[in-house]
Amino acid sequence: MSDLSDSHIDALVIGGGFYGATVAAHLARKLDRVVLIERSEDLLTRASYVNQARVHAGYHYPRSIMTALRSRLNFDRFVQQYPECIDDSFTMIYAIARDSKVTAAQFVKVCESIGAPIRRARDTYRDLFSSWLIEDVFETREYAFNADKLRKQARGDLQRTGVQVELGTRVSRVAQAAAGSVEVTTEPGGRRWIAGQVVSCTYAQTNTLLHDSGLALLPLKNELAEIPLLEVPEPLRGLGITIMDGPYFSVMPFPARGAHSIHHVRYSPHHHWHDLSQYRDAYRHLEQSQVRSNYRYMITDAARYVPLLRQAQQVDSLFEVKTVLMQNEVDDGRPILFRRDYGMPNLSLLLGAKIDNIYDALEALDENRLRHSQP
Repeated sequence: MSDLSDSHIDALVIGGGFYGATVAAHLARKLDRVVLIERSEDLLTRASYVNQARVHAGYHYPRSIMTALRSRLNFDRFVQQYPECIDDSFTMIYAIARDSKVTAAQFVKVCESIGAPIRRARDTYRDLFSSWLIEDVFETREYAFNADKLRKQARGDLQRTGVQVELGTRVSRVAQAAAGSVEVTTEPGGRRWIAGQVVSCTYAQTNTLLHDSGLALLPLKNELAEIPLLEVPEPLRGLGITIMDGPYFSVMPFPARGAHSIHHVRYSPHHHWHDLSQYRDAYRHLEQSQVRSNYRYMITDAARYVPLLRQAQQVDSLFEVKTVLMQNEVDDGRPILFRRDYGMPNLSLLLGAKIDNIYDALEALDENRLRHSQP
């Protein structure tokens, strides 16, 4: 990737996760000079890697029909665009707990309404569950992605589109520049870029960028979250299991490590904070926190529903900060957040909670460009 002769560019994207890398390549197909800034030494190393690697097909959101529908519509598109990154070698099982916030009948109705394939599970799968705690069990069509392969494809896309990638570089602040441009200062070195437009795809660092730039914070909730990686017993190795819907858990393949991950709604978050009342730099907080793994609590509780999980062994635990919109605490929805001209012309904020929502994000960006191009 060639260096630019000066620091005046068409667009600058902050954040080299999946969203940032995809947005940068997308912009570079329409603009001449695009730069991507990432503070880590490689792409897709933070939230794009530390998650359950689920490619959502809508099943996970029966209490948010719009999120479920968008996931369903984006699922096939994502699988077709990233076939080498998809793991479809397992069967995804959704089980509805007897005290779930949705009944089995309601779950089936939502799935049918959005066109998500579903059928009652065969007996060999149903027998894995504690029947007194589970109302019904279903086989579905949902996959996982391999974050290492996704990183490789992102690198290729950036190279092919001519994006200049600056790794190991942190954006310290943004400010309004002349003629509607945005000035971006980076460290180390205090280099200044003048960009026609800036898109922040910094996820858990969204409010840190705003704080350091003297701009109003967004109403975001942050959780210091743990994703333990497990070796599961043989009968579970070809399965992904999600117990719905409430304070339950999910165990599914984590292709990048050849293991299974577990996420528990009660025990994965170690603690949380709201930026508007208790702002802190999320990455610095994570680096300074001393947390002990909750995997034993997760396994103990999960084994009540799937007894074979008592035989699961912890391989590792991954920690990251999870960021969600306050407005979705009730319905569990996961829409994208897009704010254009935030605090100054041509500064856009983009935050997505699910990897398959990238298409909604690109549509929002294209609509933004269309509005700005109109007289």
